[in-house]
Amino acid sequence: MKVTRITPFIGVEITGADYADLARPEVWDEVVNGVNQHELVIVRGIELTPQQQIELAARLGRPVPFVISKYRHPEFEEIMISSNELKDGKPIGVARVGNFWHQDSSFVAEPAPYTMLHGLNVPSTSGHTKFANAADVYDRLPEEWKARLADRIGVHTVAKRLRIRPEHVGLSVAEFKALIDIEHPKVQHPLIRKDEFTGREYVYGSREYMDSVLGFDLNENEEFFALLDRLIHDEEHVYTHVWSPNDLVIWKTVTAYHVATEVEPGVGRTVHRVSIESAEAEVRPVEEKVQ
Repeated sequence: MKVTRITPFIGVEITGADYADLARPEVWDEVVNGVNQHELVIVRGIELTPQQQIELAARLGRPVPFVISKYRHPEFEEIMISSNELKDGKPIGVARVGNFWHQDSSFVAEPAPYTMLHGLNVPSTSGHTKFANAADVYDRLPEEWKARLADRIGVHTVAKRLRIRPEHVGLSVAEFKALIDIEHPKVQHPLIRKDEFTGREYVYGSREYMDSVLGFDLNENEEFFALLDRLIHDEEHVYTHVWSPNDLVIWKTVTAYHVATEVEPGVGRTVHRVSIESAEAEVRPVEEKVQ
């Protein structure tokens, strides 16, 4: 088994490990600390049953049943199936998920702290996942912006990305917006936060999951979002994960910006996703083991 840094700014990769290896406490400690200290861990090519994925997730915290029941795994409600594939002519999962830069579930008051994906049918030519570190984004903010944002509050919402369902047909735009505010009320988070594991400050928010910054006018909000987009999209500070079969990918939701790239036409892609809340992970430095 080998543990290596992926980039200077985000990620640790583990190769040569199987499920039995991860079951060993000292190996699992490296996984947990890798996520907490470097935001992202990739375990390459590890064969897992759905049950084993749930068991690993439960060692980080509490796996959460996916909110939309029809996209849950038929045996394990905690697994959301992200897939563009069909079975008996029907979708087996959600075809388009996370195809915009975001931090998972920032639009709720207490987002689950970890996300875990296991790649089942994954092409190497498309359908990649890109990652950026929110602490690295903060470090690259101009000093005047660090001062402007220091005590600001971000207003988060899912409204920009909410999908229109059949029951919404016939609603006016105003009625639909009012329904969103009732079903998915906006939440507020400090825009600049400090990571509990690394002590680094990071930006908490993204254009697609935010309504605005409190106290900013329309021009100031657009100026902020444009700056944030430039920093997140900077390819010199982005890690692109090219999937290989059975990759296990775990990230810290508040600090790992990510986006799923498009899957080329006619190519199938299926991954199993687990959201993990109420984690209580002990921090143990493992830097000396990372090459």
